[in-house]
Amino acid sequence: MEINKIVGGVCGALLVYLMLNWVGETLYHVESGGGHGEAHASESRAPASIYQLEEAASGGEVEEGPSLEELLASADAAKGAKVFSKCKACHKLEDGVNGTGPHLFNVVDRTIAGIDGYSYSPALTGIDGTWDAAALDGFIENPKKYAPGTKMGFGGLKKATDRANLIVYLQTIK
Repeated sequence: MEINKIVGGVCGALLVYLMLNWVGETLYHVESGGGHGEAHASESRAPASIYQLEEAASGGEVEEGPSLEELLASADAAKGAKVFSKCKACHKLEDGVNGTGPHLFNVVDRTIAGIDGYSYSPALTGIDGTWDAAALDGFIENPKKYAPGTKMGFGGLKKATDRANLIVYLQTIK
């Protein structure tokens, strides 16, 4: 009887561990395989569909979707406000009000890691430039790939239209 209790306890603990791991992965999906020395996400885009993968494997040209400029031209700020709901747990829109992440008031074309008094990760303080549309698109797509070592735990937005809508929405926050 004691052996049955021990085996049952181990199996129960394993089941609880697997369930917690599954729930955590579902809530906070982060792609693996990132690391130091990789190119920014905006510089290395993977093919978007199975057909493009097959065409790339056969040596053919890979068709890319619409460019960022085309997506921004057709983007909807109201839809971007809905996408922002994924960001608002950590980021605030009010000027000077930081949350877990820095505030996003007037973020478009702001210097990267440019908020005085906010403790950015070295991964972001080491990047020169501004948060223009291309930089925001690359970072929002996969923060850990764009800036390896960033403290931002968000897994990114995979849909290019969601990123474009969010960027257009953030352009209105001034």
